[in-house]
This record gives sequence, C-alpha cells and structure tokens, in this order.
Amino acid sequence: MERNNKARLLILLSTVGLAVSVLMGLCLGTSNIRPTVLVATLFAGEPDDFLYRILLTVRLPRVTAALLSGSALAVSGAIIQSVLNNPLASPNIIGVNAGAGLFVLLASAFLPTDPLLLPLSAFSGALLACMLVLAITMTGRLSRVLLVLTGFAVNSIFSAGMNTIMILYPDAYVGAGNFLVGGLSSVTSNVLVYPSVFIAAGFILALLCSKGLNILNLGADSAKTLGMNVNACRCAYLAIAAILAGAAVSFAGMIGFVGLLVPHGVKLMIGQDNRYVIPASALTGGIFVILCDLLARTLFLPYELPVGILMSLMGGPFFLYLILKNRRKE
Repeated sequence: MERNNKARLLILLSTVGLAVSVLMGLCLGTSNIRPTVLVATLFAGEPDDFLYRILLTVRLPRVTAALLSGSALAVSGAIIQSVLNNPLASPNIIGVNAGAGLFVLLASAFLPTDPLLLPLSAFSGALLACMLVLAITMTGRLSRVLLVLTGFAVNSIFSAGMNTIMILYPDAYVGAGNFLVGGLSSVTSNVLVYPSVFIAAGFILALLCSKGLNILNLGADSAKTLGMNVNACRCAYLAIAAILAGAAVSFAGMIGFVGLLVPHGVKLMIGQDNRYVIPASALTGGIFVILCDLLARTLFLPYELPVGILMSLMGGPFFLYLILKNRRKE
C-alpha cells in the first residue's frame, strides 16, 4: 500500500513538473519571454505579431514534439523491458529506433508526398526490429548481455541500410544529419498530427495491457501457469512498443536512451508495477526530453546542439554502468 501511495505521489508531482517544464520550454530560448507575456501573446496576440509567430510556429511545436517523443520512447522502453524481462533493453539498444529510421528513409525516398506514410513506415520498421529480436530470444535462453549484443547486431543491419539509402538517395530526407542523431529543431505542427494519434493510441493500449505486463514480469513459466498465451502476448505488447517508438522516430529522429534512462528511474522510485510505471514513465519522459532539448538549444548559444547528442552523452555512461552491474549478477 505504501508503494502505491508513492507511485500516486510521483504521478502527481510529475504532472506538476510537466506543466512547469512546458512553461520553461515556451519561455526560455534565444530570447526569453515572461510567463504573463506568453499567456497574453498566445490568447490575444495578432497573427502578424513577431512574438506570436515565434511561439506558434517554433516553440510550441518543438515543446509538443519533445513531450510526445519523450513520453512515447519512455513507455516503449518500459514495455520492452517487461516483455524481454531485461533491464538493459530499450528501443535504441535492440534496434527498434534504427528499424523505424530505415523505413522512414525508405518512405521518404520512394513515396515522399504522403505525410501519413512516415508514422506508418516507422511503425513497420520498429515492429520488424522487435519481432526479429523476439524470434532470436525464443530460439534459446539468452543472457542479458547476449540479448543486448543481439540488439546491437540488428541495429547495425538497419543502420547499414540507412547509410545505403543516404548514399543512393541523398535527398531522401531533408535534414537527414539532424534526423540520424535525433533533433527537434525542424519539427512543425503539421508533422505532428498523425504521430500524435499513433502515440495516443499506443499509450491507451499500454495502459490497458499493464496487468498483462505485470504477469510477464513474473517470468514465462509463471505466466503460463496463470493461463497466459506468452508468445501471443509478447508479440502484441511489442507491437504497442513499436507503435510508440516508431511514431516518435518519424518526427524526432534517432533519439536514444530515453527508453532506458526514464523507466529505470521510475522503477527505482516506485517498483515494477506497470499500472503505475507506464503513466509515470510517460510524464517523466516528457519532462526529461523537454528539459534536455531546452539545454541543447540554450547551453551553447548562439549555437544549437541536437538533443540526441546530449542524450547519448548522458545515456552512454549509464548504459555501461548497467552492463557492468548485470554482468556481475550472471
């Protein structure tokens, strides 16, 4: 009961923190805006006003993109960790982001006119990566480190495909350099319409499946004794993770380590119950990416650092720590 109260408190504090983070993201930048001016501009500003245009066309889409991508990748990471029963797993580690990125570039190269194709293609690539890793894990019991190495192999294959497309079709994706490292500087409100629908649907499905994920956390044998069709449920849950990760990659690019860092932090505070881990991960993931993006665009003014680089600088050392920690346990 005490752990449930801690979880509810974390969700409440994260909700407040998310509101503060959004306000900071809208107010701070190359030119700072007071909160009172922000509210007045958003609700009473003229379309021709310079500040109004900056807020509506630059900062609001960027903060929204950071919120959506952070929430989606964090929840996707929480699902993947539960399905594979591996704390080292996350969308970028097992190749999900790379699979989504490859299919986005393929769609951009051959069918560049339909905006709905990007999230659909990203979902297809993410799902393919998930199913490849799941199929390999089902061939025999893999240690946590070996599973990560399997993910790296899948990641390398898809990354090679992306590099090939970039060479053969250099105009396949405008701003591909920013896409490959993960960045939000070129996001517009039109780009977010379809991915936001995918992310909302994925989040609802993840909440509905949270009890099943808890059963999977007990292990495959225990889940079978409780009447669960383990393989079918794993495929269904990984499809949800693919929806979330693929939609995020379609507009944010190859942002990494959100799905690793955020679920770990949440579980450290409130435990393994996915009924609370999923909403808490969504909220804290949004906070995390909003604040990281804010740092990335203000830390080195007048220059801007893609947020994916900042994520890698933080996530890489943490990932190495987890590998060493889990290696000692095996």
